[in-house]
Amino acid sequence: MAEVVESIVRGMGLGGVYALLGVAFVIIYRATGVINFAQPALMILGAYVTSWFGVSNGLPFFLAVLLGMAVMAIVGMVVERLALRPMVGRPAFSAATVTVGVFIVLLIVAGRLIGSELLTVNDPWGLETVELGGATIFVVDLAKLVIALVAIGLVGLFLARSRVGLAMRATAFDQETSLAQGINVGRMFGLSWAISAALASLAGALVASGASGVETTTALVALKALPVIILGGLDSIKGSVVAGLIIGIAESLTRTYQPLYAPWLGANFDIIVPYLIMIIVLMVRPYGLYGTKEVVRV
Repeated sequence: MAEVVESIVRGMGLGGVYALLGVAFVIIYRATGVINFAQPALMILGAYVTSWFGVSNGLPFFLAVLLGMAVMAIVGMVVERLALRPMVGRPAFSAATVTVGVFIVLLIVAGRLIGSELLTVNDPWGLETVELGGATIFVVDLAKLVIALVAIGLVGLFLARSRVGLAMRATAFDQETSLAQGINVGRMFGLSWAISAALASLAGALVASGASGVETTTALVALKALPVIILGGLDSIKGSVVAGLIIGIAESLTRTYQPLYAPWLGANFDIIVPYLIMIIVLMVRPYGLYGTKEVVRV
């Protein structure tokens, strides 16, 4: 029983990171209709900037995280202005292709900055553990879950309660009507990229915390957010949270028990579990658990 609890909590911590990345995808998709494939590179750059503030300059972890998020928010706005703004009015596929190019450029930059060393962020919990009903729980897993949920909750409140958040939601609903009402749609696009990049930076800092650390190839972790947004729904923040936890727990349980009960599936089978879940959900619910169904009249 203790092993099950440990695996579930570990999966929830992982799911918190996936949820952050999923929400980052959703915010840009809702505002612009484009899936941002540059998100993994933004995550790695965010981890680097956080490490630079926290490790290289000795700032407290949480201050380093906030500064890293601020820097990456600016980076996100610059990327949107230079690379994506000229694509306004073009097909969504063309804009998504541009984000692939942005991903490659930013990942190369991150690789040059990080080098071959494992990047750490000087987090306060390290390998600290607590006992929970006979199970040994790593504090880092609890921290990932709590911090992710708090951050997503704050973003949700901002979008739901503030005037700027209302403008962002209006832009996501209908850009032409928003323009007619005096909303600066371009500014809303930039803000969506800023929030998304900040969340990606936070996710990068959490991935690098504990005993993990990050390197350039860790960017592949962010690709797990694709099954998350497909499972939860491309336009649903709530769906990203629920799906992130489902994916994280499923992956953790598979990593724990598949080698014991189904070794014939091969090593590292847990890596493909999120994508298997995604395929199954697509066959049953094409719009995800909470995605908005599109009605096409013919």
